[in-house]
Amino acid sequence: MTRPTQSALVLDGSQVKARLEAERSISKSSVHVDWVRFTVLRRNSPAPAIDTLFPLPGASVWDEDFRAAQIASVLQTLPDADFAASAQAHELAIECAQALGPDFTVAPDIRKGHDFYKFRWSIQRNGEECGWVGYLSSSDSPRQQAQSRTLHANVWGSACTFADEGWNIRLAAIVDARDGDLTRCDLALDFFDGLPGGIDGIVDQYRAGVCDVGGRRLKTSCVGDWINGKERSLYFGSKEAGKQTNCYEKGHQLFGAESGSDWLRIELRYGNKLRVLSSDMLRRPSDFFAGASSWHALMLLQCDDSITPESVPTEGRLAIETVAAEVTRAIRWCDQTAGQHMAVMFRFGGDRFLEMVTGRSLPGRLKKFSESEIQTGLDTVLNQFSKVDDACHVFA
Repeated sequence: MTRPTQSALVLDGSQVKARLEAERSISKSSVHVDWVRFTVLRRNSPAPAIDTLFPLPGASVWDEDFRAAQIASVLQTLPDADFAASAQAHELAIECAQALGPDFTVAPDIRKGHDFYKFRWSIQRNGEECGWVGYLSSSDSPRQQAQSRTLHANVWGSACTFADEGWNIRLAAIVDARDGDLTRCDLALDFFDGLPGGIDGIVDQYRAGVCDVGGRRLKTSCVGDWINGKERSLYFGSKEAGKQTNCYEKGHQLFGAESGSDWLRIELRYGNKLRVLSSDMLRRPSDFFAGASSWHALMLLQCDDSITPESVPTEGRLAIETVAAEVTRAIRWCDQTAGQHMAVMFRFGGDRFLEMVTGRSLPGRLKKFSESEIQTGLDTVLNQFSKVDDACHVFA
């Protein structure tokens, strides 16, 4: 996993704090999405823009189309086998940058890839990389060939911190529209003025069993100067199980240990190892933070958030949760994308429309489930949608 180096990204701690506090005030959520990674199949990825496929002749530095001409010029130098993937990855990078806000751009050059991807398009803010979209595989192994059929977006914490209001909702929409898979999502809860007992209090809670999950004591690791009480991090949970929590002295990281800052961060890191991550984690970060364990919910309650805890189960408990997630995705697409057209078909087509669609094969993502599982999931999800509609009518 590729992380930015300290030299590549130097941020003013006071500015970071101000941005996070402003986001909390606007979103009414105490939990901040601090890192996002997702993968999409190339067949579901955006088609290259016309200007990319057919660049305008004679563009100059004075033309508004100069950047598009730069990109097209770079792409035209690629072998034919690499062109389509490069153009698709660039379009996805543009979508991600636009979701983050007008301060974000895509660098007009192709760079060496990360994490076994051959190439990457760099997403930047103020000329500094804060994310990337990778494509094509770095080797010819069978596993890597499967990876070459995907595009991968990695949005770093610095981008998440300085993105415009609503960026997480817009990014979730991209994941859904491209039928993508969330592979990492970090959820951060900040105590800017400190937490009673500090990080030592969390250690005491852990030892008392307050942080146990399902009756199990989670493994821990400690990083930092624990003897002198500076720049400390306490990790518990496991990356291999797809859920790890890092409690650390954020103020020391940003301002230096000599600052005496009490700022403490609890960062919950979800990965897709043994778990399926929902794009709703981007829309409702507080719910998924609270759903991680009773201890996480207890920490969040100190911020007076209104939450509905939602867990992310491991694969051994995924059957109903996964079919419900896929049915939810299908219903959301029908409602938000095809709703008006389907309403017309049902209104004027009636039985003829039903005859036309009856007997069709299941969508690819639902083929792994039985009819009874799909029916159960559909009933559950539709009931939830109905309750939401009823609540909207009550408050209308």
